Amino acid sequence: MSKVTPTSNRKSDHILINLNEEVQSSLRTGLERYHFVHNAIPEIDLSEIDLQATFMAKRLDAPLLISSMTGGTKQADKINVSLAEAAQEKGIAMGAGSQRAVIEEPALAAGMNLRQYAPDILLFANLGAVQLNYGYGIHECERAVEMLEADALILHLNPLQEALQPEGDTRFAGLLEKISDICRKLPVPVIVKEVGWGLSKEAAVRLVETGVAAIDVAGAGGTSWSQVEMHRTKSPERAAIAAAFIDWGIPTADAIIEVREALPDIPLIASGGLRSGIEVAKCLALGADLGGMAGPLLKAAIKSTEAVIAHIEQIEAQIRLSMFATGAPEIPALRSAKMWKEPSA
Repeated sequence: MSKVTPTSNRKSDHILINLNEEVQSSLRTGLERYHFVHNAIPEIDLSEIDLQATFMAKRLDAPLLISSMTGGTKQADKINVSLAEAAQEKGIAMGAGSQRAVIEEPALAAGMNLRQYAPDILLFANLGAVQLNYGYGIHECERAVEMLEADALILHLNPLQEALQPEGDTRFAGLLEKISDICRKLPVPVIVKEVGWGLSKEAAVRLVETGVAAIDVAGAGGTSWSQVEMHRTKSPERAAIAAAFIDWGIPTADAIIEVREALPDIPLIASGGLRSGIEVAKCLALGADLGGMAGPLLKAAIKSTEAVIAHIEQIEAQIRLSMFATGAPEIPALRSAKMWKEPSA
């Protein structure tokens, strides 16, 4: 029988807390400040709207990513199967949850065989970048990619979350050089993402200079992992420290705009607090190539694959109607859709 690792214990805690506790950042995504200019004469038929998108040379039926959530536990395996089946059905991209637990305990790898459920999707493997300072290297990155037959590897950055965990890995010095080494040696592209506090333009530029192929800004405004760790700790003192960071981070809208202005050609994913297809459409208009969602789909995946598919179809319908009401017949046209911004308070 497989042993239960500290990492898999942590992943189980994270699932339960996300499902049962209030872990929302007190910041908003910033997307609420932006509004499309309604076009009463769009000069297109609703039936003509084309949601197809291309990301990292792969065609998607909609500009959506099921963002990385969880992995390495039996409950996580069931969640990931539902998500993968839904991604296959809807022709969208998916990021696996962190595979660290599976690297630590290879017997868990069978639960990450998502290609049998989603043979055609754009699929991303996932490891914590900081593990490159704790003995991980090209072998572990290749293993993560191979077990999923993944199209790319996500390296996620979560310094604040690690610092708030009593067992956290906090040696973040020298990571850029190690990320650069992985970018040179790995046979698939590397994507770097935050986990919900956002990437600044300065951080994104430095990452792209190391060889990173795509950026996921993963901005603030959705799940706050400081609040997750607040609920997880048994120490009142540590809980108070974590609670203070409820309004930390770069709002998603600001992160998109900053990174796109600094890196006009980089493939860019917008995630962090997206809850509707209108918000996805706003992200695309602000410069993103895909919109990523996690929390709402996690709650659906607990129920069934069908619940995930139904939620994705609702998101797609909202994107389609946003395009129709702005006169954008295809995704690239959203980039030129007119928007107005509420004045700052």
